[in-house]
Amino acid sequence: MKYLLLIYESEAGFAGMSGAEQARIFEEYMDYTKGIRKSGNYIGGEALQAISTATTVRVKNGKTITTDGPFAETREQLGGFYLVEAKDLDEAIKLAAGIPASRTGSIEVRPIMPTPPIE
Repeated sequence: MKYLLLIYESEAGFAGMSGAEQARIFEEYMDYTKGIRKSGNYIGGEALQAISTATTVRVKNGKTITTDGPFAETREQLGGFYLVEAKDLDEAIKLAAGIPASRTGSIEVRPIMPTPPIE
């Protein structure tokens, strides 16, 4: 089954780290990614640009409305994701626990909804 591991962490916390601390965290992500590639769990993943680059889109009464920034003010922001293959939720949780941000932020584990074949 496919799971999306959504990485939430404080952008301000990361920005407040020294360059050496940021480099160490980046290296941890590279090691983690290599590990899940090797194990066969990795399908995809990306880091996201800062929330200041986000645009929220809504359609009201047929009119498209855009707002700069994310939908809600929160202490943690969506910073990236991994799309993984796991045999079950327990394995997906173990994969999520290995993500460096699980120590300082949170990882949301969401199963991907199976889609019917397109005819």
